[in-house]
Amino acid sequence: MLDLTQDVRDLTAAIVDIESVSGAEKALADEVERALTALPHLRVARSGETVVARTEQGRSERVLIAGHLDTVPVAANLPSRVEGDLLYGCGTSDMKAGVAVALKLAATVPAPGRDVTYVFYDCEEVEAERNGLTRVARDHPGWLAADFAVLMEPTDGVIEGGCQGTLRAEVTVTGKRAHSARSWFGVNAIHGIEPVLARLNVYEARRPVVDGLEYHEGLNAVGVRGGVAGNVIPDECVVTVNYRFAPDLSVEAAQEHVREVFDGFAVGFVDLAPAARPGLTHPVAAAFAAAVGGTPRAKLGWTDVARFAELGVPAVNYGPGDPNLAHQQGEYVSRSKIVESERAMLEWLTI
Repeated sequence: MLDLTQDVRDLTAAIVDIESVSGAEKALADEVERALTALPHLRVARSGETVVARTEQGRSERVLIAGHLDTVPVAANLPSRVEGDLLYGCGTSDMKAGVAVALKLAATVPAPGRDVTYVFYDCEEVEAERNGLTRVARDHPGWLAADFAVLMEPTDGVIEGGCQGTLRAEVTVTGKRAHSARSWFGVNAIHGIEPVLARLNVYEARRPVVDGLEYHEGLNAVGVRGGVAGNVIPDECVVTVNYRFAPDLSVEAAQEHVREVFDGFAVGFVDLAPAARPGLTHPVAAAFAAAVGGTPRAKLGWTDVARFAELGVPAVNYGPGDPNLAHQQGEYVSRSKIVESERAMLEWLTI
């Protein structure tokens, strides 16, 4: 069983060494459940490979601390190893160091100043319908009720507020098929995507300030699909674009913006995820920011804080890992950052 009394740096290494690629988190979830069930001050429940533990102190506020157990596929980077202040291994930064901090807090703070719900969930690194939070929100929504949430995403020890929304759209250009030996009888749809690309090349991304944090949007082509055969003028070509939008826009507003950019072309949407506002104006969030210190910044990407926002729970990203190292074969985390993260969150929970 995981030893939650050991130093948080050693606990991180122990968690990293339990392989838990998305869809194969059972061994780690079992260990987490056993370790938490042994703590008399927690009420533990489980859904699939998601483990939820709650304090029941009758406090006036409840906060939620969440971390995902899964990692991307191993790339010859297990078992973990230590070099100086750095712990190397699959999932060290994203986000087993954050999971270790949350487990230490669960074990060492039996009577927090605010009641706490700890959520350790599965399948964050894969498609949304498999995400453990999606399942829990559907089957056990009360488990996620809280006044404020902290998602232990890698942020290099800095609060990152909210998250960008994301959508993928397919911009379709049509033409007319013809034999390539007599191309003048056709209209080449691949050639016809030039104005689509031209609009992207001159596009000026917004940099709106939302609740005091500046977001930087992006609209980019991420794929082109076209062609029939080597001797056929193609009658259709599709440009897939990805729009990362700030949390002052709803999904519907983001869709409308993309339609406006590509006015005159057929636009269809194939993937949508809402943004989340920073959530730093809530009094509990202000106390968290004071304990953590530093200057909060915007999360330039999508994270599960958006799921909490949909549930009406303001949430931030905060963890000891470096997001720039996530998913790399040489992924590592600073051991001193893990200690600092534990100290800051311990101070917050015991206020």
